[in-house]
Amino acid sequence: MVKSMGASLYVPANHKYLMDVANGERMGHVRSLIFCTEDAVADADLSWALFNLSVVLANMRREGTAERFVRVRNPDVMARVLAMPGADKLAGFVIPKATRYNFDAYFKQIRHTDHMLMPTLETAEVFNDWEMRQFRKMLEAPGVRQRILALRIGGNDLLALLGLRRPRTMTLYRTPLGPVIARLVTTFRPYGFVLTAPVFEHLDLPELLDQEVMEDLAHGMVGKTAIHPSQIAPIEQHYRVKPNDLAAARAILEVGAPAVFKMHDSMCEVATHRAWAERTVEQSKVFGAHHELPPMSPAIPREI
Repeated sequence: MVKSMGASLYVPANHKYLMDVANGERMGHVRSLIFCTEDAVADADLSWALFNLSVVLANMRREGTAERFVRVRNPDVMARVLAMPGADKLAGFVIPKATRYNFDAYFKQIRHTDHMLMPTLETAEVFNDWEMRQFRKMLEAPGVRQRILALRIGGNDLLALLGLRRPRTMTLYRTPLGPVIARLVTTFRPYGFVLTAPVFEHLDLPELLDQEVMEDLAHGMVGKTAIHPSQIAPIEQHYRVKPNDLAAARAILEVGAPAVFKMHDSMCEVATHRAWAERTVEQSKVFGAHHELPPMSPAIPREI
C-alpha cells in the first residue's frame, strides 16, 4: 500500500532549537522531519552540526510526534551518526545524490538495523533513462527493496546541473524538469517505488505553490519537501481527499460493486481503479477529507 507522506520539513542539524523540534515542542504539527547535515550546513559548521545532532539524538524522546530522519552528507557522516547514542530512535536516513555507484556504501551500514532509506535523485544520472533503470534494478534486490521508503527528487540540484534556477512565474513542471519528473514516475512507480516532489523555494508565492502541489499529485507524488513551517499547511491541504473522490473510492471497493459504473458523471472501473481507490481511502485516514463523509456515501453507483 502506497502511503502518502505529505510535507517533510528540512531542519539544519545545527539549528539552535533542534531538540525542541525533534520532541515536537516546536513545529509539533509536522509529520516528517529531516535533520540535514548536507546542503543546509556549511563546511565550516559541520563539526558543530554533528555535535548538536549527537546531543539531540541522545536526549530526544524515543516516540516523537513526527517520523525523524537524518540527511547525511556522505557515507562517513552516516557512520558517525549511526555510532551516536540514540541513533536507533531515527526512522531512517535520506541519501544525498544517490546513484547505483554510491548506494551500497550507504546501504551496507544499515543492513542490520531497522532504518529505512530515502535515496535522493539529483545527479546527472537522472537525465539518463538507462542509468535510472539500472539503479531501479539495484533497489529491487532482495533485502534492499523493503528498506526503500521513497525516492526523493532533488529539483534544485537537477536545475543547477542545467545552469538554471526555479523561475518565479511557473511551476517546476513547466521547466525542463517537467519531462524528467514524468520519466522518473514511469520508471519507478510501476515497480512499486514512490517518489516525493522537490522543494518550492519561494515563500511569497502561495498561489503558485498551490498549483505546483496539484501538479505533484497529478504525477503521483506522495509528499513534498518543505523548506519552512509556513509551507506545511498549504501543502497538506491538497492531500485532504475531495468528497466525491472518497465516495467513489468507497463505492469501487464495495463488495459486489459493478465492474463498471457511473458516479458523479465519471466512469468508475473496479479492475483499473482499485489501486487508486485503496490509496485514496488510506490517504483520507491520514489527512482527512475536505468535508467528511459517512462510512458509506449515499450516492448510488449506476452501471454505464
